[in-house]
Amino acid sequence: MAGSTTKKAVIRRYERESLAGYVNPGSFLQPEGVELLSEDGKVSSVPYPEIKSIAFVRDFEGAATPERLVFNTRPKMAGLWVSLQLRDGEVMEGMLPNNLLQLEHYGFTVIPPDPYSNQQRIFVPKVSLHSVEVLGVVGSPLKKRKPKVAAKDQIPLFDE
Repeated sequence: MAGSTTKKAVIRRYERESLAGYVNPGSFLQPEGVELLSEDGKVSSVPYPEIKSIAFVRDFEGAATPERLVFNTRPKMAGLWVSLQLRDGEVMEGMLPNNLLQLEHYGFTVIPPDPYSNQQRIFVPKVSLHSVEVLGVVGSPLKKRKPKVAAKDQIPLFDE
């Protein structure tokens, strides 16, 4: 694992317990799996078919399961609002960037419904997905909001 910048991450796996450790955000996605540096300093590679999701967290305590999986209302942040159905039937919603050049080859990194919680971002490998559905486009540059028209019967306060 090269580089000095690492992020705290929790790997949720199918059929096994979760793994906590550190990943290099620039190089953790390898062709054979995800490279993880454990808390005791061991580097391991977790194959994509074993991974349910990878949560980038602020703190390792209580980070094994997501706090909230779906949005309660339409999200306000700009991007693609997506619904991810995992192969075990779990449904998770998130926001993808509206720039498709930022998509990874091995999966999708979404902003979870509550970005102020312990989980900041969630990566889901493509092999873990049953379907991906776009629920909406938020903040589209195609729709410009019309400026508010001043009321005609409003008297001017200052003549200029």
